[in-house]
Amino acid sequence: METRCINTIRTLAMDAVEKANSGHPGTPMALAPLIYTLWQRFLRFDPSNPLWPNRDRFVLSNGHASMLLYATLHLAGVTSVELPDGRRAAAVSLADIKRFRQLGSPCPGHPEYGRTAGVETTTGPLGQGCGTSVGMALAARWLGQHFNRPGYGLFDYRVFAVCSDGDMMEGVTSEAASFAGHQRLSNLCWIYDNNRITIEGDTDLAFDEDVASRFRAYGWNVERVDDVNDTQRLAQAIERFEAETDRPTLIIVTSHIGFGAPHKQDTNAAHGEALGEDEVRLAKLSYGWPQDAQFFVPDGVREQFAAGLGERGRRLRKAWDDRFAAYCSSHPRAGEELMALQRRQLPKDWAAALPVFASDAKAIATRNSSGKVLNAIAARYPWLIGGAADLAPSTKTTLSFTGAGDLEAASAGGRNLHFGVANTPWARSSMDCRCRACARSAPAS
Repeated sequence: METRCINTIRTLAMDAVEKANSGHPGTPMALAPLIYTLWQRFLRFDPSNPLWPNRDRFVLSNGHASMLLYATLHLAGVTSVELPDGRRAAAVSLADIKRFRQLGSPCPGHPEYGRTAGVETTTGPLGQGCGTSVGMALAARWLGQHFNRPGYGLFDYRVFAVCSDGDMMEGVTSEAASFAGHQRLSNLCWIYDNNRITIEGDTDLAFDEDVASRFRAYGWNVERVDDVNDTQRLAQAIERFEAETDRPTLIIVTSHIGFGAPHKQDTNAAHGEALGEDEVRLAKLSYGWPQDAQFFVPDGVREQFAAGLGERGRRLRKAWDDRFAAYCSSHPRAGEELMALQRRQLPKDWAAALPVFASDAKAIATRNSSGKVLNAIAARYPWLIGGAADLAPSTKTTLSFTGAGDLEAASAGGRNLHFGVANTPWARSSMDCRCRACARSAPAS
């Protein structure tokens, strides 16, 4: 059944790209064992409630492999909006997959946040998902420090990001990885698909560095899986990440792009274009799949996901809902604050102490007045966190009120974030959901 589920992900991706005559089939064909193992055995995610606040986050930084995620969302039965009769619509139906990359489809060429339930962030430019995943992991730790109470552990979610050779070539990935190592984000796991192929050809054309040594120098734990089809070894590597308490983890996975396609496996021809009808048939034959069946989901596959990921996710989410209800009774003020954060509501008294500056000849520099206003707001706005790329003393953006503190590995609840001289995408740290549905609903819904 495991093999059947993995091959269903592969063939759905192949068929979708073939029908669209556009897309990237090779990476989904290669990484299907990885996403199956991660989601089915480890991910803490409830398909029936994809906005559950303490869910694990999954980021597909190599967003061109979007069919890997769409196929999984479909088979896992992830739901989106509630229908008038109380049922929830599928986030990705089989009909949606057949409209892959078409205008209006919830399956665009790259995952887009807010369009498809289960997509945690938009990933287009390589490196962007890696950067955002660091912000998500930092946010998880801050939320735990700020809201968790003895006997009420509300936030301990993990962040998993799949990244590619292209991600590893991007400078922004290096900046984010360095910062994550400095912050000792042990709840962060990157899985690097080392398939050695880019659109132009072999990665040796432009990239031959020792990635493992680079990440060890950043302060990361590094694991290796020599064959992505070895699901037991994949599971062992993820288990070692789960046991890590003081540093982020990079799992380097060796895969074969276009796995099973006899003429295009391990070539750039499997990267950014449809395989062609004949090659699709031969690839399906290598999987023991009906050669002419399209968008075929065998009996038992959806049920397998429901019994693993679905059952685990519902159980964990229900326990969290019960814990949150008890938390609100024992800690009503913190509960109200968390509800406001999730609904993107401002605290009631956020503007109570705003300073007033006289309009006269004795001027005050705008950076000075800005700093005073920022501190007046932040003191009453508990989840306002910021930094200034090593310029806080110049721009007057330091939060200096009593208790503000620095956000560091040893002080995860601080408010001043020091990220050095860098321009990083994890400035949007994903403390809360940004979609309209989450803005309307309470965390326990």
